[in-house]
Amino acid sequence: MPASPDELFAFLDRLGIATSTVEHPPLFTVEQSRSLRGAITGGHTKNLFLVDRKDRLFLVVAEEDAAIDLKHLHRVIGASGRLSFGKAEVLRTTLGVEPGSVSPFAAINDAAHAVTIVLDEALMRHAELNFHPLVNTRTTRIRREDLLRFLAACGHAPKILAVSAPGADVTGPA
Repeated sequence: MPASPDELFAFLDRLGIATSTVEHPPLFTVEQSRSLRGAITGGHTKNLFLVDRKDRLFLVVAEEDAAIDLKHLHRVIGASGRLSFGKAEVLRTTLGVEPGSVSPFAAINDAAHAVTIVLDEALMRHAELNFHPLVNTRTTRIRREDLLRFLAACGHAPKILAVSAPGADVTGPA
């Protein structure tokens, strides 16, 4: 069974990581989440669950408005050939979340370490970051350093790479 939001928050508490969470109606896209801007400070994100031609899985996390060129991203992140969006079934199996709820917090469910997490350098300039805590009816703010500490505690050493580029031709969903 994948972790619940309460189990995620308990894990964060055990690590001594403070967060702030806002409840809201379900959000499935970056556009929908913009309605919360007055209530939630910090960097807002989009999370792309991707697969390469060798079925290696990647979670690419960038600022919500970042332009990401999917045609060339594989070269930047070390994937084998072009990337495509991962299937919902694979997302549920590996990260234990539904589409629209993807975030680095889902690393808590990736005991097999099947997913490589890639954080965009531009995103990591924010002191605080916002993610769905395994469900898309809440948004949780966490300090950048605490996100890295959480990922390490889950056995994930994220790659921090420049994945966004001005003028890239393709972007992905939230």
